[in-house]
Amino acid sequence: MPGTAKRYYLLDGIRGFAVVNMVVFHFLYDVFMIYGRDPNWYGQPAVRFWQQTICWTFILISGFVWRWGKAGNVKRGCALNLWGFVITLVTFLATPEEAVWFGILNFIGCAILLLAMFEKGIEKIPPVLGTAVSFLLFLLCRRIQYGTIGLGEHVIAEVPDFLYGIAILTPFGFPFPDFRSSDYFPVLPWIFLYLCGFFLSKILMEKSWWKRIAQYKVPVLSGLGRKAIWVYLIHQPVCMLLCGIFFS
Repeated sequence: MPGTAKRYYLLDGIRGFAVVNMVVFHFLYDVFMIYGRDPNWYGQPAVRFWQQTICWTFILISGFVWRWGKAGNVKRGCALNLWGFVITLVTFLATPEEAVWFGILNFIGCAILLLAMFEKGIEKIPPVLGTAVSFLLFLLCRRIQYGTIGLGEHVIAEVPDFLYGIAILTPFGFPFPDFRSSDYFPVLPWIFLYLCGFFLSKILMEKSWWKRIAQYKVPVLSGLGRKAIWVYLIHQPVCMLLCGIFFS
């Protein structure tokens, strides 16, 4: 990791494993959903769980390594947002009905910038408390885009309706009526999962046993994890090209 004497290759390996899963998932999504081979595929619980584990991994790892990119985080956050807008433009032009509006790149870019803005206050929070509270808030806000706060099906509070009538609040977790995106990761609730990764880093990096384990290099996956952004940018056009060849 930049700014450290040693690189923690295991984190790259975990990210690389998520990259492989992401590519396979998106290829199957294109086959079953966009090309209509099985329109019910995405609604299956196992498929949804698979998709969520990929997303959780990327977001947790991004929060975990935030401190190592501290010097260049503002630049990195802006760059990820720029690439997110490129993804939006390309998907809107190619498949408007499957366009990506505020996808995972935009979210991670904004999370990096928000943490940079509020770092001094967040650093004062004890890491164990921060991890627990962040994860609880993440669970409570999981359905905030649908107008409720609670745990699972248990609704604790309803979000005021007027928030969903202000289009500019859509990136924050309050989508306007008829909003549609094939990859939507608003600030709420996902910022709390990002913070979980940040606080977990503070806990684990004080453990010598973790530092030893984290230096383990996973064959292929560690190298792939270091190139995750480039794989993300090129994999979907390649998947669509392959589907076009096979199914046109």
